[in-house]
Amino acid sequence: MDKMLTKFESKSNRVKGLSFHPIRPWILAALHNGHIQLWDYRMGTCLDRFEEHEGPVRGVDFHRVQPLIVSGGDDYKVKVWDYKLRRCLFTLLGHLDYIRTVQFHTDYPWIVSASDDQTIRIWNWQSRNCISVLTGHNHYVMCASFHPKEDMIVSASLDQTVRVWDTTGLRKKTVRGAPTQDDGTVVARVNNELFGGNDAIVKYVLEGHERGVNWASFHPTLPLVISGADDRQVKLWRMNETKAWEVDTMRGHTNNVSCALFHPKHELIVSNSEDRTIRVWDISKRLGVQTFRRESDRFWVLAAHPDQNLLAAGHDSGMIVFKLERERPAFDVLANKCFYVKERYLRMHEFSNSKDVPLVSLRRTTSNATPGIGGGPRTLTYNSLNKAENNVLILSDSEGGTYELITFSTESTGAGDAQDVRRGNALSAVFIARDRFAVLDKTRQLLVKNFQNDVVKRSTPPLAGVDGLFFAGTSGRILMKSEDRVLLYDLQARKNISELQVPRVKYVIWNNDFSLVALISKHQVVLANKQLEQLCAVTETVRLKGGCWDSKPVFLYSTLNHVKYLLSNGDKGIVRGLDAPLYVAKVQGNALLCLDREGKMRTVEIDITEAIFKLALERKDYAEIMRMVKHSRLCGQAIISYLQDKGYPEVALHFVHDSKTRFKLALACGNIQVAMNVAHDLGDDAWRQLGVEALRQGNHEVVEMSYQKTKEFECLSFLYLITGNTDKLRKMQKIAEMRGDVMSCVHNALFLGDVEERVKIIESTGQLSLAYLAAKTHGLEETADRLEELLLASNLAIPTVNPNASLLQPPTPILRTENWPLLAVGKSALSDLADGGSSSKGVSSIKVDDADDDFHDAAGGAGSSWGADDDLFDDEGGITGAEEKKTAGKAGKEKAAGGGWGDDDDLDLSDDEDKVVGKANSSSPTSKAGGFDYFAAPTAGNPPTSSWCSESTHCADHFAAGSVESAIQLLNRQIAAVNVSPIKQQALSLFLGSTAYLPGLPSMPVNRSYLVKDSAPAATGTSKQTSTKTLPVLSLKVAVLLEQLKQAY
Repeated sequence: MDKMLTKFESKSNRVKGLSFHPIRPWILAALHNGHIQLWDYRMGTCLDRFEEHEGPVRGVDFHRVQPLIVSGGDDYKVKVWDYKLRRCLFTLLGHLDYIRTVQFHTDYPWIVSASDDQTIRIWNWQSRNCISVLTGHNHYVMCASFHPKEDMIVSASLDQTVRVWDTTGLRKKTVRGAPTQDDGTVVARVNNELFGGNDAIVKYVLEGHERGVNWASFHPTLPLVISGADDRQVKLWRMNETKAWEVDTMRGHTNNVSCALFHPKHELIVSNSEDRTIRVWDISKRLGVQTFRRESDRFWVLAAHPDQNLLAAGHDSGMIVFKLERERPAFDVLANKCFYVKERYLRMHEFSNSKDVPLVSLRRTTSNATPGIGGGPRTLTYNSLNKAENNVLILSDSEGGTYELITFSTESTGAGDAQDVRRGNALSAVFIARDRFAVLDKTRQLLVKNFQNDVVKRSTPPLAGVDGLFFAGTSGRILMKSEDRVLLYDLQARKNISELQVPRVKYVIWNNDFSLVALISKHQVVLANKQLEQLCAVTETVRLKGGCWDSKPVFLYSTLNHVKYLLSNGDKGIVRGLDAPLYVAKVQGNALLCLDREGKMRTVEIDITEAIFKLALERKDYAEIMRMVKHSRLCGQAIISYLQDKGYPEVALHFVHDSKTRFKLALACGNIQVAMNVAHDLGDDAWRQLGVEALRQGNHEVVEMSYQKTKEFECLSFLYLITGNTDKLRKMQKIAEMRGDVMSCVHNALFLGDVEERVKIIESTGQLSLAYLAAKTHGLEETADRLEELLLASNLAIPTVNPNASLLQPPTPILRTENWPLLAVGKSALSDLADGGSSSKGVSSIKVDDADDDFHDAAGGAGSSWGADDDLFDDEGGITGAEEKKTAGKAGKEKAAGGGWGDDDDLDLSDDEDKVVGKANSSSPTSKAGGFDYFAAPTAGNPPTSSWCSESTHCADHFAAGSVESAIQLLNRQIAAVNVSPIKQQALSLFLGSTAYLPGLPSMPVNRSYLVKDSAPAATGTSKQTSTKTLPVLSLKVAVLLEQLKQAY
């Protein structure tokens, strides 16, 4: 029994109708439960369902151009659907019984339908009416279909006949522009009314089947018809202009033949039956050449893709999409040459000059199998270990697996046969030395043979279930594969070197120096080194077709519809799309050389700049990164996201011109200056985000500007409070009065410590008691006496003043400088990007576009922000005059814009707003580097408590570190303690005693200091070496514990 090359399989109710989309990888399935399913057979997903039919749906078809579907079912209805709108457009009524098949015409707006009412109807789906009824069958019409090119219809019926109808008259009558017929006679009118006229007439009646005929179909190009019937026979018919006759009968099915059709690309007939088999017949030999069997499902329908080598079959529990043969050409690449098999010739293609010549005729060597059903070369392997002569191993699936060792000359013209051919049966074969090759025979034994085909060594493979061998990059080694793993095996030493879990490997591809290998399975690529240690793996949802290595090294591979790249660190991306599957052979500059399914070498233009850029980042090749940033057109959300994920938002900022993305990146890398420039175009939300980032950095001048832009008065007041800016607090007080915001007035008075103003505001709101308490508590006796009289006049009780009340005064600000001090950090390697590339690495300074000026302004003049490194950059890194002008220009622009107050400029409350931007570039450490745009602060180290736990097995040290869980585990393991609650007080004492807390500045948190033991000298001598262990001081001493123990006794 032959093995089916299944591409997709679905599980569903019984499938009675199938149709391939002519362009997209879609297939329609009509189900016996009344549903229609739309599947993507490439992705293996159900895209849509159409569920308006009542009862089984037996026929379905795609329109060749329009987004239309036609279906017919047991509810006597023909429905036309729009799959884009996902609904039924209209229903055609007229049939009086079950509808068996429906089909669109390839050129005309026609639909043909066959029904159990013994008629065939032709519908115009544009005018939505029936234009012809074909009568003549006297039993159920099981199928009807248009000829792909001629004006003919073929139909099959249970009356044991196949009929061919001529629709020329109908075309002339209904298709616009065709000559019309004269229907003026009485006979013609009566004929039209009673019998539908002579628009479509019977051309041939094919009789020969002994029982009802279930299916008939035309050959796409030849005047042939195929039919299948309940007499278990498949009949081939030929037609000419005047007659049709039976050519031959193919017997072999053991039950009713459900469907039969011609293969669209090869001279083959495919039929399926209720005997649970699909059979393939050779038209010329009229013999069965392949049989595929299912265990328990009867087959009901077949469909062939109009352009591709794809077939589909519907059965009782779903459908399958399959091929009859592999379409991948057998080829191998060595340096600048590609050896491949095409049309029974071994050919050589030279990449340098595109010379393509046949070398050896394989007509006498390869199996003479029927074209189109497999049996041809499956793989070709060139012997790269033999420099003296040319050897290839060709494997094929014929006779259960065969190999052919062919020795040839590259000077051959292809006219002669191979110089030397050795054959044998094998599951797999691979070269292992200059004059040796390994064979896996059908008994799963490993044989080493010489070039005379004699067995030199025989052994049992160390891998159970081994089913394939691959070249291992080194003489004397092979790669073995089984169902779930790959093994690197040394044949000389007979030992396993390494093993990798990769299921069902199909192809193994080495790079030029055999240091890296790619293992490709149906949906997965695994990259490994020559010792078979995995570097990375990637899984695709569609099938992989092959790949090759670039010299960088970058691994390029093709899927059904894309060319993609993969790096050894796992980074991947899409290089370009493909219209048809291609098999990658070699990368040559910006060209990808591939073989197509016809064995033609094709050149595909590619751009792998993105992959090379990622590789440079991985290798930290900053000179290459800078060169690519200046000269390459890297763009897109993918590269921006990648740079952010890898921690290089400052590099991503260089590629972006979109304001929103640019703003986000500027915040991500802390570039306050760029973010501020972009925020002018984005509105209040951007200013709020900028304020948060500036506050995090301590750049309170930018925070102030952000709050002014967004009119966040309360935040502004608090900012002026903590920065000690009392002048602006008084201005905020005036603003609050003008706005009539009483609460804001109280807050500002409170922040200023102005008790009189606070009492005045409270009194104005009618809160006399509260005003009296505030005045009395703060010693304003005159005001308090006046308020007391008002309270008495208003018959209100005089509140009692608490003699212990404290004065509510604002805290003293920590610093009154322009900006808070920031941490000075070292300059990163990538900061050269902002300096225009003028580094000491030999990269010349290159002028950048004006669009990126603000990017460079942010760090171009970072002369005073480098801490101790200032003297290193006096000559190269200093700010230029042009940059100073640019910076001053931005400050002037900000001042001209009226600062951050917008409509409130008339309040004249921002007299020194020009400092906000001007100083951002010139004065403070923060803004000189744009908020340290390109410099990462050192990461926080681990606290000593982490080492206390890792370096000690004493529970007291763990309690001191606050790790209660590990301490309890130690107690349980060392003394079998179960209940530790009695020592809770001692544990708390250890924890509290190991830490000292030192008070800091006002409004700042306290500083925590860990108390550790003195490190004893490691040895006597002049130099002291501190112990590697750092453990806490323990508050509990042994003497104290012994004393407590004595007291307990």
